Amino acid sequence: MSAHRILQILLSALVAAAGFWFGATAEFYNSALVSAFFGAALFSVCIVHLRLFPVWLDVAGIVAGTGLFAWIDFRLLHYAPKIMAWFSFLGLSSILLLAVRLVWALPGKRRFQFLAFVPSLLFVSSDWFASTFLEWTERAHPRVFDLNLFAFDASLHLQLPFLLGQAFQMWPGFKTISLIVYIALPIPISIVYSGHLLKRESRAITAMLAFLVTGPIGILFYNLLPAMGPAHIFRGDFPWHPIPLESVHRLLIEPIALAGPRNAIPSLHMGWVLLAWWFSRGLSLAERAIVAFFVLFTIFSTMGTGEHYFIDLIAAFPFALLIEALCLYERPWRSSPRLVSALFSLSLILSWFAVLRCAPHIFLLSPLLPWLACILTVASCSFFDRSLAREHPSSVVVVAPQPELTLSN
Repeated sequence: MSAHRILQILLSALVAAAGFWFGATAEFYNSALVSAFFGAALFSVCIVHLRLFPVWLDVAGIVAGTGLFAWIDFRLLHYAPKIMAWFSFLGLSSILLLAVRLVWALPGKRRFQFLAFVPSLLFVSSDWFASTFLEWTERAHPRVFDLNLFAFDASLHLQLPFLLGQAFQMWPGFKTISLIVYIALPIPISIVYSGHLLKRESRAITAMLAFLVTGPIGILFYNLLPAMGPAHIFRGDFPWHPIPLESVHRLLIEPIALAGPRNAIPSLHMGWVLLAWWFSRGLSLAERAIVAFFVLFTIFSTMGTGEHYFIDLIAAFPFALLIEALCLYERPWRSSPRLVSALFSLSLILSWFAVLRCAPHIFLLSPLLPWLACILTVASCSFFDRSLAREHPSSVVVVAPQPELTLSN
């Protein structure tokens, strides 16, 4: 037996051992595998896996791995069964199979296998570490600027988070769909990435790079204007009892000390689905329809849950544009649309933060001011996004190896 084959066997055994450790460790099970958000991130790997390798053997392996994890955790170790654990088992099984595929890949197919496995692993890992970074932000900023953001929303004469929160309580079905979309954010990301990887590799890499850096860069912005969301500030008064507009004019707007995650502005949920929508250009109508559905219900869910103010979603537009410009690695920085878009988006979001932090009362002078500012922000960012889109040729190159036995056979 050759040294190369022995190495492959050893690496496969290491993958299996790592999978057993992550799948059977009590601490990881209780802190991650039963988490709705982490389970959704893991499950999204299945979407990438089966779109890139629609092979019956892979399906059987994912199902078998899920059953094995369930048997070990529920029957042998007696962990409390949770619905999200099943989604985590599916995703964990998929990650392990993709790792084994990469270990045994032929030289000509190794790059494609690498692009299937490593970005998926990085995205799941970034979701796992997000809570740690948010804890650091909370310790660094004991006070939050929620009253500043609330005052802006009030200046619109339309408290959208409170209205959507009331709609959630009146229509449980609407709330359920919105919450599922909120939790299942990784699904449109996986659809966009795998869709482009099947057509044009460079576009897929650009998209996944943008999805990966959105979280870390977003947390940096959380430190510039730390805030938590109306549900955390108003608590039992949300969503039925906002402060009346006439009282907002007399409100002492200052930072307040509260415990909790500082992850309100910009809304990263909105930033991610915006990027997914912008990067979905060139994909099929069905793929774009799914992403559009997530964009719409993300707007509802981010505000209806009380996790975000309306201004958080507006700030997501220049933030997403900045991420897109930064990650357009195919084009040099001397490319005018890329450089101009990056500078414009950064200046715009910093300007928003400066005014919201230092002069929030200015928007209370007239509802025309905040509405005009929001419309101009969305319109200008959409314009610059289209200029960046023209930087991507519409032609596609199929790079995926064709499996011998597919689900359609």
